[in-house]
Parts: sequence; C-alpha cells; structure tokens
Amino acid sequence: MRKNTDTQAAEEHDGPVRTLILGAGGRDFHNFNMLYRNDPNTQIVGFTAAQIPDIDNRHYPAELAGPLYPDGIPIYPESDLEELCTAHEIGRVLLAYSDLSHRAVMTLAARTLACGADFMLAGPGQTMLRANRPVIAVSAIRTGCGKSQTARFIFNELRARGLNPAVLRHPMPYGDLARQKLQRFANLDDLAAADCTHEEREEYEPYIAAGGVVFAGVDYAAILEAAEREADILLWDGGNNDFPFLVPDFHVVLADALRPGQAASYYPGETNLRMADLVLVSKADAAGDAQTRAVIAEIRALNPDVPIRRTGSPVTLEHAALAAGKRVIVVEDGPTLTHGGMATGAGFAAAKSAGVAEIIDPRQSATPEIAALFAQYPHIGPVLPAVGYNPAQRAALAATIARSDAALVIIGTPFDLARIIPFDKPALRARYELSDMDSPGLAAALDDRLRELGLS
Repeated sequence: MRKNTDTQAAEEHDGPVRTLILGAGGRDFHNFNMLYRNDPNTQIVGFTAAQIPDIDNRHYPAELAGPLYPDGIPIYPESDLEELCTAHEIGRVLLAYSDLSHRAVMTLAARTLACGADFMLAGPGQTMLRANRPVIAVSAIRTGCGKSQTARFIFNELRARGLNPAVLRHPMPYGDLARQKLQRFANLDDLAAADCTHEEREEYEPYIAAGGVVFAGVDYAAILEAAEREADILLWDGGNNDFPFLVPDFHVVLADALRPGQAASYYPGETNLRMADLVLVSKADAAGDAQTRAVIAEIRALNPDVPIRRTGSPVTLEHAALAAGKRVIVVEDGPTLTHGGMATGAGFAAAKSAGVAEIIDPRQSATPEIAALFAQYPHIGPVLPAVGYNPAQRAALAATIARSDAALVIIGTPFDLARIIPFDKPALRARYELSDMDSPGLAAALDDRLRELGLS
C-alpha cells in the first residue's frame, strides 16, 4: 500500500513535517483548522502575515490551535520568510492568501524552493466545508469587481422570495483571535462591540441595514454550525478573490469589464472563473463595448460553456445638487484601491457626474501615514482610501481630510464613514447597486437554481 505523502515525508525528516503557512489573517487560519490542527504528522512552526498592517507579531491562540499546540502558534512578517525557513528547518511552505498575481505566487515559490522547502497550494477539495443547507457563493477574479453589491442583490432577492438567508463573510480577524472565533453581527452595536475595522464595516453594515445577520470569524466549522441553526439558505460573500470556504450549490463569479486582461493573471481568481456556474461581467455600463467583449472572450477561453451575464453598477449621489461647482475630496472603499488595484471608485464617478469644480488630490494634505500609503500604492488616483485597520489610521484619515481645503467630502464607501470619523466639512454619500443588463439576468438565473434546489 502506498503511504500517505505526509506520513512518508515525516519519516524521511525523522518527525513531523515542519511547515510554515503564508497568510493574511483569514484563509491561513482556515487552512490550518481544516488540514493541520489535529495532524500529528505536521508541525506548524508559524504563520506569516502580509497585505494587512499590524497583523504580524501575534499568536494564533492555544484555545484555537488545539492540543498539539499548547503555546499557540507565532505569527511572523512574511519578509522574514528565508530566515524562518533556515532557522526552523522548514520542509513545507503553504500559501494561504489571495489576490496575488501569478508572478507574485511564483516569486514566493522561488523564495521557498531556494531554501530547500516544498511549496504548496491547498485546493477546494481539502478546504471547503459541506453545509447542511443550500449554499450560494459569490466570488470574483479580483478585489473590487463588485462582488459585495452582487451578494447584497442576491440577499435581497432571497428575502423577497420568502427565504431566510444567513450571510457567511470571508474572514477578517485582525484583532483578538480568541474573541473572534465566532462572530455574529445583527446590529450596529455588534460592530462597535467587536471594534470592527473600516474594511469589516464596509462588508457587514449593508446587510445589517437590510435586516440581515452576518457571521464571520476564525473557526468556520463553528461559524457554519451557528449559521445553519438560523437560516434555510446560506450566502457565502467571498473576500479578495479567494475561492469559497463552503461547497457551493450555485457559484457566481464576477469579472470586471473595466479591467480586461486579468482573467488568467491572478490567484486564485482564475480558479474561481474555471469553477463558476455563472459569470457576471460587472460594470459593463461604465465600460465600452470593446472592453466588455474583450473580457467575455477571456472568460470563454477559460470556461467555454459557462453562462455569462452583463451587469451594471449605477452610482447615485445623495443631494447631488449640493456638490455642483464645489471643490471636493473623495474617500473610496479601501481594498478596491489597495488590494484590487483600481485607481478610483464610485465616489470619483459620482463627483464627476455631479459637476464638481475640482476633485482635490489628497496627497496635498496627506499626513505621513497616508503619504506612506500612497507611496506603497502609487497607482491610486486623486482619491483617499478609507483605511481604518487601527485607531492611528483612522486619525490619519480624518486629519488628511481636515487639512485639505475642500468644501465638501464625497464618501464612496459602502458604510457610513461619517458615523465613525467626525468630519469638519459636510459630507455626501455615493451609493451603488447592481443592475441586470441582460434578459434573462441574474435574478432569473437565481430563480432557476432555487427551483433545482427545491426552494422556489
């Protein structure tokens, strides 16, 4: 009989395979829980952290890590990869975060292999949980494709059909991990009690406003069990461009019409596209026909038979007449600009449509913290990412706005930023929702799948 590869590797290394997990505070913990928490043939030496500020130099706590790790598991900066591999005689490195270019993935692989370790990606078959309720999953090929508004659209359609959906959100456990094992958000007080970051509020608050309940955290087996007790259908709202943590009964994947050339360039966005049951070409109302056709051709090259629908993202600005002729500063959804690589977002589009006199570049008034962010992401246009992973970032964001000579703030975030940060200027919110551009569109495709699931 052929030996399990982990068992064989453990014997060859005279003990458990010493493993390092590369992460960003989410998929890394989930993969550990699914694959290694109770595996005596693997020793997790540590996690590394990237993408999100201030999530390294922590510990994955013992109460989550299990009996094999009575002291918990340390979390290091990813920049220390080579030193960690050498110092701890690492035999395996597992990549467990998303929204990376294929080149970036292979660079991490090259760094790992040069240290003598194996480089590994864990697939959906090993890391997806199987639910006892039907699952609709929404993911994308890149951050900022319009995934969240699509998931909200589906949520509202499910509610309109008399169903009781629970939302399971891709993890964002950036604080006290033990406290964040299982999170349930049903009102704004729950967000405040959990000291949610701006990124978390952007994802959770719209569902709460619509009367929904959102589950998130660290331990998705426990999260799934809790959600199943409350709902008759589950909606997986994916983050970055990660593939789902749950086995989907209907997998909707977004590709951005404004970003041709990216369908086969990012991990694991290409994986999502190849697995999709339905692909939505988002923002087709803002893109030209040539861009939209190019993106559709990319999809067809990877998944020839998948149904494709075009959707729009119309933007509306509250009290738009008040913005006409004004000098404004625009605050946009943070991850769309940073991880997603977009130069501007909905707030910028709303400001242009409203006929503002000038969109002031926030670099002119940026604090050192915000200036460093622009240096890190030089592609960002004349807009301000709504960063808020910690109090210092929130203070820097407020100070940058206060120091500008704008007469008005236009907010393009999905949550009410003005409730969290006190502005010294009047503020208007830009809102955007999904609209079907084809007939039949997403709503009809959802009806078809619900009938197949016996939920029509």
